[in-house]
Amino acid sequence: MTGSPSAAPAATARDAFREDVEAKGHAVDNIRAGVTRLRAAIERGDIRLTPEIEQMLVDLHAALQQDEGQRLGGKSAEAARFIARALLGELDRQVADG
Repeated sequence: MTGSPSAAPAATARDAFREDVEAKGHAVDNIRAGVTRLRAAIERGDIRLTPEIEQMLVDLHAALQQDEGQRLGGKSAEAARFIARALLGELDRQVADG
């Protein structure tokens, strides 16, 4: 992908991810929903997939991975929250850089 996405779609995608991550309810489910929406924004070109964002998405996938019916452990959930906050920082920088 080349070029810089428009600030408005990038800000909207960033804000949607933030809303998901900060929503009331089960943090892991909220982060999963946010990642799904963020990946869609990347596919649309609203968010530029940088090496940092790509690595954070890989790390989030690893932290959120679980077997069917298995509950995610507290350390994995905390890691997912930590990574999601760092990802928000990257998205903030991308929006600011426009």
